[in-house]
Amino acid sequence: MGAATGLRVDHAVTSGTFSLDGETFDVDNNIWVVGDDTECVVIDAPHSVEDILAVVGERTVKAIVLTHAHDDHCRMAPPLRAAANGGSGAPIMLHPDDRPLWELTHGGPDDEDATLWDLDLADGQEISVGGTTLTVIHTPGHAPGAVCLYSADLGAVFTGDTLFHGGPGATGRSFSDRPTLEASIRASLFDLPADTVVHTGHGDDTTIGAEADALGR
Repeated sequence: MGAATGLRVDHAVTSGTFSLDGETFDVDNNIWVVGDDTECVVIDAPHSVEDILAVVGERTVKAIVLTHAHDDHCRMAPPLRAAANGGSGAPIMLHPDDRPLWELTHGGPDDEDATLWDLDLADGQEISVGGTTLTVIHTPGHAPGAVCLYSADLGAVFTGDTLFHGGPGATGRSFSDRPTLEASIRASLFDLPADTVVHTGHGDDTTIGAEADALGR
């Protein structure tokens, strides 16, 4: 586990829908919670506040960190923010380049019921939790504000929908671009150690080395 004592990753799967460009699909999303026995961060907020809080348990939620703002990853962020820490709340963190996608789910400036996230993410930013650091890596392509979160102590990177077991995330929909995504992965992820475990937004884990061999560095 590295230098951080008691550091752990907790995981569950929750089910719901993803909607964009007038289409809706059933999807299973991974819930990832990183921290120790007393505090944690929640990575993404898919489908069910109850499912997420079941993974959190009695720990303090320091932040809800969104890898991107597709609705299946961010829809439950505001109610999770309100429910976290016994109702005292936890901040939502999102890269500002994903504002157009966020507004599709949570409303824009002309919507009186609109809500925003609390803190902007930036490339290279460090988020401390449970004795370790999650480093923010901006990886546009699947979404303009998509980020991955790397923990050297865990030997793991949380990639959202940027990189999956089997290759890059989906493109071809609004706000996505395949060449940009592949360039992001090659420039920002393939320099990580080859044995780095990739914890994805959907589906099974993989490693940086396996995906670099498949895609080509």
